[in-house]
Amino acid sequence: MLSLGTAASAHDHATPSATSPQPAEVCAADAGWNDPAMPRRVHGNTWYVGTCGIAALLVASSAGHVLVDAATPEAGAQILANIRTLGFDPGDVRAIVFSHEHFDHVGGLAELQHATGAPVLARAPALETLQRGASDRSDPQFLELEGFAPVANVQVIADDHVLRVGPLELQAVATPGHTAGGTTWTWTSCDDRDCVRIVYADSLTAISDDVYRFTDHPAYVATFRDTLARVSSLECEVLITPHPTASRLWSRVGPGADQPLVDRDACRAYAAAATARLDKRLADEADAPIAPEPAR
Repeated sequence: MLSLGTAASAHDHATPSATSPQPAEVCAADAGWNDPAMPRRVHGNTWYVGTCGIAALLVASSAGHVLVDAATPEAGAQILANIRTLGFDPGDVRAIVFSHEHFDHVGGLAELQHATGAPVLARAPALETLQRGASDRSDPQFLELEGFAPVANVQVIADDHVLRVGPLELQAVATPGHTAGGTTWTWTSCDDRDCVRIVYADSLTAISDDVYRFTDHPAYVATFRDTLARVSSLECEVLITPHPTASRLWSRVGPGADQPLVDRDACRAYAAAATARLDKRLADEADAPIAPEPAR
């Protein structure tokens, strides 16, 4: 259990220039990963500060904030600008956590850590990838992944870690599968007396490069299935995912919303869909020839 409440020094990077694309009020269904989005409240003290295509959240309090996910290497300046637009100081971020160790979700970590002075918290399986700025062959998508700036100040946390910052309490849930270090985060967000349990569920897609076969790694598949059962059983009222469209976020948050924010079946449905995709992937592999490992 880690409690963070001390001041963090700020070394803020410059905000995007006047010639940068203007943040979208309504994000298109086919928005790119780096398309800027207007920051907005999700519920209570939980704010969306990511891009249209990749999520980042700020969980705020008077004692300091937690930043959840860091998006792509190009998105760091936009996340910082979004935090400031909401009236918050990036220097008040006390900890940065993330979903999984791919460049589209941790690519901005080094820049955001430099700007906030906050430590990055990670489960042990993600540590070496963060320190190298690159994955290895244990990652199913290894041959298709881009690198990112290495992250210096990483604190290793337990699989069931509870992060406390003042009144904030974020629960880590180990969810390996999409990557070995995948982590889901849950917390309660209140708007006066209207409190909901938010689940920021990691990606659960069983995808890979052209060489990796899940059927060659039965222990990993068993771990993946444990993750799917774990996510399905979570107390879950508001589901958010690293790729916002995977949880239909823009139909539930912002000016284009036409669906309720709260869906108590969302995590079960999310896990069930991922289970079906994993089953299909395993069946497809059983029928497919084995591809040779390309030269690197």
